[in-house]
Amino acid sequence: MMLKTKEDPSELAPVPSQPGEVRDMPTYVTDDVFGEVTENGPNYRNVGWIGTVALMMKSQIGLGVLSIPTAFDTLGIIPGIICLCAIAVITTWSDYMIGVFKLRHRSVYSIDDVGALIFGRIGREFLGGAFCLYWIFVSGSGMLSLSIGLNAVSTHGVCTAVFVAVAAILGFMFSSIRTLGHITWLAWVGLVCILTAILMVTIAVGVEDRPASAPKDGVWVSDFKIVNHPSFSEGITAVSSLVFAYSGTPGFFNIVSEMRDPHYYTRALLICQAGVTAVYITIGCVVYYYCGSYVASPALGSAGPTMKKISYGFALPGLLVTTTLVTHIPAKYIFIRILRGSKHLTANSVIHWGTWLGCTFGITLIAYVIASAIPVFNSLVSLIGALLGTLMSFQPMGCMWLYDNWSKGKQHKSLRWMLMVCWSVFVIVIGTFLMVAGTYGCIVSVIDTYNASGGSAAWSCADNSNST
Repeated sequence: MMLKTKEDPSELAPVPSQPGEVRDMPTYVTDDVFGEVTENGPNYRNVGWIGTVALMMKSQIGLGVLSIPTAFDTLGIIPGIICLCAIAVITTWSDYMIGVFKLRHRSVYSIDDVGALIFGRIGREFLGGAFCLYWIFVSGSGMLSLSIGLNAVSTHGVCTAVFVAVAAILGFMFSSIRTLGHITWLAWVGLVCILTAILMVTIAVGVEDRPASAPKDGVWVSDFKIVNHPSFSEGITAVSSLVFAYSGTPGFFNIVSEMRDPHYYTRALLICQAGVTAVYITIGCVVYYYCGSYVASPALGSAGPTMKKISYGFALPGLLVTTTLVTHIPAKYIFIRILRGSKHLTANSVIHWGTWLGCTFGITLIAYVIASAIPVFNSLVSLIGALLGTLMSFQPMGCMWLYDNWSKGKQHKSLRWMLMVCWSVFVIVIGTFLMVAGTYGCIVSVIDTYNASGGSAAWSCADNSNST
């Protein structure tokens, strides 16, 4: 077998030693982020392109898909599809830019490295902090979704606070798997389970007489709307939920960094985005068409109590894998920031294990406290998604293209260059608009929810599946 170096990472063959260099064990790749990957430590460069598809799809098809029928109810079917497709196009380009930027700047691991290259130290700390905060809140949302599923399956078997704690423990255990390569099989299992659950509900609402929350007497006809007329705050909140459904984007930096060959990233991305968009449109249209304004959020509760139990039973592994991924990603980011450049990053040392488990436990603990203690949690997660999810899925990618290509225009202003400058500026502007407007809409939603119900009690025992 020919020896491979980091210039051709398609296979992890031993890197040749330099003259006079003595090594205790073979070095399989020398990576700009992870350093020397050896046989005596975790292999952080072991995700194939098919596994990349699973990780990408699972980072997106999870929590966001369950709110798409409700977003269509707010916007109407046609505006909902148009908004969904527009967001899909923009985020697909943003995701593509991640792969291009990674190949040009191999030392980039996460979005904070992008901030450092473009904006310096302030950019690193700002984007790094936003990245961690965003994923921690999403992790808390994942724990809450698991508790909803456990409540639904068990018919509120125990106090909800216990189910949230169980979700946190399971999330900590599985997120502590050190490499994405070893999480890939979990991603496949979770993806199949969540898609099965959603498909079951989609079929059920089509064959049943009426959705679970519809009036029981008389002839019932779906009141779906082709075009709806929501208020500005309602409409922008619905659009923000569609953005949230595609906001796995900042995690793609971490996924491409652990690929065996990042040159296959674009192939995996296109398959992922095509599959995700097809699922979103199908689920959104079919479930909303048959349920109308009586669609549940999350959508798994739309087809009655029996189907709700069955669908959540299938969805539980998928929700667990989502929680695993969204806890693993910020923990890995902090872990690498602490040990980057140290031999302990890729060695099975006490410092390595202590730091890694400390990171996963710390992220899990903070997410658990947030999920359990903060009132009006669902609206708060929407707020974080609008404020931080949009921030990391739009504006940085426009800046990334300008950073790499602005100087080319000084030499030759081609039509393609001018169009791409306009597109990059548009992505930055529309991202900023969605961030500001979505944040406003979510704040209004938080205030309205709190005025109506007073919020949810901290560490509540109430059955949180009744509202789904």
